[in-house]
Amino acid sequence: MVELVSLALFVVASSVSLFMAWIIGAGSAGATPFAPAVGANAISILRAGLVVGVIAFLGAVVQGESVSSAIGTGLIDGVSLSPVAAVVVLLLAGGLMAAGILTGIPIATAFTVTGAVIGIGLALGGTPAWPKYQEIASVWVLTPFIGGGIAYGLARVLSREWAPESLSIPVLAATVSAVVANIEFTLLGGDGGSGSFASTLGSSLAPLSSHGSLVVTLLFAVVAAALVRLDIRRDEQRAMNRFLLTLGSLVAFSAGGSQVGLAVGPLLPLFDSMAIPLVAVLVGGGFGILLGAWMGSPRMIKSLSQDYSSLGPRRAISALIPSFLIAQVAVFLGVPVSFNEIVVSAIIGSGAAITGGAGISRTKIAKTLGAWVGSFALSLSAGYLLFTIVSMVR
Repeated sequence: MVELVSLALFVVASSVSLFMAWIIGAGSAGATPFAPAVGANAISILRAGLVVGVIAFLGAVVQGESVSSAIGTGLIDGVSLSPVAAVVVLLLAGGLMAAGILTGIPIATAFTVTGAVIGIGLALGGTPAWPKYQEIASVWVLTPFIGGGIAYGLARVLSREWAPESLSIPVLAATVSAVVANIEFTLLGGDGGSGSFASTLGSSLAPLSSHGSLVVTLLFAVVAAALVRLDIRRDEQRAMNRFLLTLGSLVAFSAGGSQVGLAVGPLLPLFDSMAIPLVAVLVGGGFGILLGAWMGSPRMIKSLSQDYSSLGPRRAISALIPSFLIAQVAVFLGVPVSFNEIVVSAIIGSGAAITGGAGISRTKIAKTLGAWVGSFALSLSAGYLLFTIVSMVR
């Protein structure tokens, strides 16, 4: 009898987690990475949804551990989420996200899941994890200023005659490639750990150089710059579009690595008790994101790429680079972060540099800010009240 109950609980929990992953794929992870590229007419909406699903799946599998662990065990001290509590978390957050997709308002997934976990964790008798909250709050508050500021600066540079694409784009490609060389991937680490291309390949250069990681990083940067410069000489417009799509792919990969934790993180205590490997959990969550991106993301892609403003290639590039950098910092820190917040802030920053804000819908921005703040407050309070009622009924 106990085994049947455990099996039924596992099926229900897994189904709810898959539903949440679908919502994430249809929303933040599926829509935001390629929205600037679609706005710049570098790729169609439907094709963007197909590509982002596959890339986000890969990111979920090889970079999803950090944020998943933070959501599952790092937001509340003293207690672990029970299976019933985890299901309530995902149903509450998924319902809010579904409402956002139906209305076209980009509700922040990270805010809803984080608020729900904290609220329900407090209802369980846990204590606040203040150090983690300070870390999360810092990332959330600074993201619009840092992301928007970097995007503004890049857009200003790219719009100047003294920074032609044949020079500026290869430099940006070198910078992004250097970051990619130092990203931690689960598959590159030994003994179950993680490692980067720079550290893994650099270790093989130990007999030749004591700075192997630096050598590999510089090699990545130089090769990327050379390839992009050669591409620009052949056809500048196509080269810009290809670089833009590459950036969108990197953001999609980062989105998968970050957002999968919002779908599977609350269930980690349950899966750990059943000895289910984390990689299997991440594959399941990544598959849900893939399905959501394929089936539901076009609506949100259109909302972000066309409703906020009309993007050109320079502005889109300026928006995607800080989006990628901030996403990777969040993954490294294990902080759940909203990709709506990241990309929208970058779009606003790049737009202010080129158009002076004339092409940006201030009404839409105000509604989005209200959705971000309201989703966290609502999910936290609703989670606390809802699970308190559930506990009384039980």
